[in-house]
Amino acid sequence: MSSQQIPEDSLPAVQETAHGAVEGTDDPFADPGLPAHKPRIQDLDERAANRSERAVALMFTLSMLATVGFIASYVIFPVDKIVYIWPFGHVSALNFSLGLTLGAALFFIGAGAVHWARTLMSDVEVAAERHPIEATPEVKAQVMADFAAGAEESAIGRRKLIRNTMFGALALVPLSGVVLLRDLGPLPEKKLRTTLWAEGKQLINMNTMKPLRPEHITVGSLAFAMPEGLDPESHDFQTQMGKAALMIVRIEPDDIKDKRQRDWAHEGIVAFSKICTHVGCPISLYEQQTHHVLCPCHQSTFDLSDGARVIFGPAGHPLPQLRIGVNSEGNLEALGDFDEPVGAAFWERG
Repeated sequence: MSSQQIPEDSLPAVQETAHGAVEGTDDPFADPGLPAHKPRIQDLDERAANRSERAVALMFTLSMLATVGFIASYVIFPVDKIVYIWPFGHVSALNFSLGLTLGAALFFIGAGAVHWARTLMSDVEVAAERHPIEATPEVKAQVMADFAAGAEESAIGRRKLIRNTMFGALALVPLSGVVLLRDLGPLPEKKLRTTLWAEGKQLINMNTMKPLRPEHITVGSLAFAMPEGLDPESHDFQTQMGKAALMIVRIEPDDIKDKRQRDWAHEGIVAFSKICTHVGCPISLYEQQTHHVLCPCHQSTFDLSDGARVIFGPAGHPLPQLRIGVNSEGNLEALGDFDEPVGAAFWERG
């Protein structure tokens, strides 16, 4: 190993250059401070500032037009329309137009905000010392003063064209999300409140597919029925039965506690919705001695001798009752629809 030594007079110069010592001081780690502020052309020329204002307003206006295009695309293009767009190939016209217009709406809002900040808002850098997390009253007052000064320097009050177009763009963009709610499905309108049951419709036995007669229902028995005219082979059979499913039991008239229930029955034969009022599970477990029916999903229990009121479990409403009678042929028939909406509660339910 060589014993030759490097001259000491060469070391300080190398170290000083590597550490980047601040000019005029021997401390290589001294804070150099902020560089001198250089004004922008918009700070010196009002015409340049006005051009920047118009550019920002144009971007916000383009965002509004893109949002309108998003909504128009949603209405105009059918779901199954396929178009060829280079270089993507064959794509869905609806998906492509929705993505393009929504992306443009969000991009122009962001671009407008960035251009506004870089050309018209104050760009003076301010250094502030760190302070405790809990601010003193003086600091709070200074923050509010700085906020007011920032609002003044942003010229949002003076540059009304930027302000109004920005508010317009921000107000229209959320409409894109509102329009997308359409994909949740059509509005239910009165479908949650009505079923296929109506006055004069016969009760059809679900097992025999024949009209039910009073003599078919014995005390303590449980039968299930559907409305006359409903075809089990139809495409919406399950949907309709999800609301119209009916269970029929016969109770000794003296055991019926609810007067209205007795008036809506026929010789002790009562008809109630089979759909649990908790989350819509089908009810099929009947206890003859107590006249209770049990939902197998969450054990909600209803007393069919007392208006099908809830006596146990999470269900919040009694089972809706169907008023029944006998037609001229001696068959059981409905005298109207259920007295209230069937199934689980919903927010519009009274």
